[in-house]
Amino acid sequence: MPIDFSVRPLGDPMHHFWLAQSMAKATGVDLVGAMQGGRIAQQDWADMITHCRGCAWAEGCAHWLDAQESGMADVPSDCVNAAVFTGLKT
Repeated sequence: MPIDFSVRPLGDPMHHFWLAQSMAKATGVDLVGAMQGGRIAQQDWADMITHCRGCAWAEGCAHWLDAQESGMADVPSDCVNAAVFTGLKT
């Protein structure tokens, strides 16, 4: 996905927290296990939420998530956190 450098207001933190949680669930990423195993730190998780809040694809993400089965999906390339989620897939 090309980087979008346009400035936009950040989205609601709780909405994007749940989008990121849902993305992890849809793609089979165990965020708790990753944190417990030291693969990501609390700051990494906070950064993922902040990146999600500024993502231009957030509305598309919600629609994409609605169509997925738990743990079966590949991380979509439009996700601003795609590299992180792909790296954490087990």
